[in-house]
Amino acid sequence: MSNNIIISGATGNLGREVVKKLSDCGNNIYVTLGSKSVNVFDKFPDVKGQVVDLLDYDASVNFVNQTLIQAKSVQAGIFLAGGYASGSINETDDAALEKMFNLNFLTAFHLVKPLMEHFEKNGGGQFIFIGAKPALIASQGKDNFAYALSKSLLFKMAEFINAEGKSKNITATVIVPSTIDTMSNREAMPNADFNTWISADDIAKTIAFVLSNSGQKLRETVLKVYNES
Repeated sequence: MSNNIIISGATGNLGREVVKKLSDCGNNIYVTLGSKSVNVFDKFPDVKGQVVDLLDYDASVNFVNQTLIQAKSVQAGIFLAGGYASGSINETDDAALEKMFNLNFLTAFHLVKPLMEHFEKNGGGQFIFIGAKPALIASQGKDNFAYALSKSLLFKMAEFINAEGKSKNITATVIVPSTIDTMSNREAMPNADFNTWISADDIAKTIAFVLSNSGQKLRETVLKVYNES
């Protein structure tokens, strides 16, 4: 049975792999797009995109509502939109905190809120967030302070969703990758051992499992997809 799935951040390196994998699994996918990426998924008949400013709450709600008009119901939301910035506490100012908070938390929250309401009315649903290793390990987060702090909010949001959704068949899963093997990361860290990194394809397969009949039985799940890094 195919699901109707909302994905934010679908045009990034990870997003494209997730869309491809879930499309191959027969799902109907509704993605948010930036203004420069409107034609990215034209070859996928089961992928529908809409340009959305995820920092605008009303625009995000409108996207969810427009999706529900087309799909009638949505079974899952996958939140891949975000950004990165390095810097210790001493190197971090209010502007850096606000930017990371907006990109990594609000872009998800603005979709979570209307989807939570829909899931409650529709008998359940799944949320999948992409966490970050520095948000869990202080020794890695200390030099990525604003980024790690903003990503840590996703873990707490997932906990609150799971607490509220416990009797409503609503679940939240956080997938935590280590360094993702992308061309941009290879260029940024040319001396690293790429074999220890995790591929976007492996993360996409993990997401597909969480959405499967077996994966839907998971509860309060944090999946550390680290490989050897």
